[in-house]
Amino acid sequence: MSSRLVSRAADYSGWYQQLVREADLAEHSEVKGCMVIKPYGFAIWEHMRDALDRMFKETGHVNAYFPLFIPKSYLSREASHVEGFAKECAVVTHYRLKNSPDGSGVIVDPEAKLAEELIVRPTSETIIWSTYRNWIQSYRDLPLLINQWANVVRWEMRTRLFLRTTEFLWQEGHTAHATAEEAVEETRRMLDVYTRFAEDYMAMPVLRGVKTANERFAGAVDTYCIEALMQDGKALQAGTSHFLGQNFAKAFDVKFLNKENKEEYVWATSWGVSTRLMGALIMTHGDDSGLIVPPRLAPIQVVLVPIYKKEEELNRLREIARGIADQCRAQGISCKIDDDDSKRPGWKFAEYEMKGVPLRLALGPRDVEANTIEVFRRDTQTKESRPLDTIAQQLPALLDDIQRSLYQIALDRRTANTHEANSWDEFKSLISERGGFVLAHWDGTSETEQRIKEETKATIRCIPLDAPAESGCCILTGQPSERRVVFAEAY
Repeated sequence: MSSRLVSRAADYSGWYQQLVREADLAEHSEVKGCMVIKPYGFAIWEHMRDALDRMFKETGHVNAYFPLFIPKSYLSREASHVEGFAKECAVVTHYRLKNSPDGSGVIVDPEAKLAEELIVRPTSETIIWSTYRNWIQSYRDLPLLINQWANVVRWEMRTRLFLRTTEFLWQEGHTAHATAEEAVEETRRMLDVYTRFAEDYMAMPVLRGVKTANERFAGAVDTYCIEALMQDGKALQAGTSHFLGQNFAKAFDVKFLNKENKEEYVWATSWGVSTRLMGALIMTHGDDSGLIVPPRLAPIQVVLVPIYKKEEELNRLREIARGIADQCRAQGISCKIDDDDSKRPGWKFAEYEMKGVPLRLALGPRDVEANTIEVFRRDTQTKESRPLDTIAQQLPALLDDIQRSLYQIALDRRTANTHEANSWDEFKSLISERGGFVLAHWDGTSETEQRIKEETKATIRCIPLDAPAESGCCILTGQPSERRVVFAEAY
């Protein structure tokens, strides 16, 4: 059956948009810039959320929830923070509607103007730190390790499902510490959590690094990040962890008495990932036949499709399929039996291929007679016959192999698309003709970084944490440089 998608090579952006729709992940909302996440897409997000939530709790964090609305005056207390988010803020000015005088509809009631305008949460540092002021008095109250799962609004002019929407889902951790060293350690710890999640669950290799001042989170002292490379050679920022210093503590007067009974400002971090990870998953593993979901995040890890002509054949196949499904569930494997007689097997095969189900098992009367079952791997798109009576015991190893294989394919692709540039001409050629990650020297100035971006559209994705010291000259200015940084065009 031919693919329902345009090929990635012909139209990568069109392929992405079609895949999101055809795999039943999400659709555009009637509210411009917003999306509806459909049940199958939300099921994948739930698996992401649940895995991350376990990892957060294993590192001592607890969940809470803070208001959607933030007084406008709060946002202005941290100067760089308000500057970074001002253009994206949605503002609530009134609290009531009324019928229009001519009866044509409803209008904003001019008498219901708020005494202070409210910002719809673009991020929660300000409302959370105004709350922490009441929770923290002594070093005994620290560290305070809190995360929240929430939605946020950042007004976007150009949107793309999952990658950039006006409203999106995410988690945001906000922690308070007695010392700068503890806060930096927390920032790095959560970067490690994101790295393990991306690589162990998403099967997506990432680079760990620090952002430049130009790319740093508004209000942070340092921003750490994980960067992934998509199949079209563009980078995608998959998660960030911020060392906030004492900026928000000073803005909201959050102090504590230390062990010497002296008053100090608290040290802070924040960190987050969002439904943008869904876009990363699609663009890391998807192919021209549709989505490929790594087994550890798949809502359906195994689908069983009975193939029959007669009702008595279906009854026998159902019985065998249920036995396999029960053994799967006993091993913690999610399994679906699709015995819907309104759809033909070919349609079902194409549908589960589009949705990226890792393993498909097809079983007909002849298979039962031969004690075999057909196994289709979504990652390699290969079929083979395996013994029917032991198939359930073989599935965990097969799923593990698919998980490893997907990671290795993505890692090999990244390696093949990572290059070094030693001159300005070489850099421009690599960025424009090949894409990918380009390792190059930079003189460390914001001015040079901005010029490179303006002339090539490439940005410094990160200064890698594991980058070795290497003396060289900036590709643009020729000024001295101590190490290479990672450039790429990015989403």
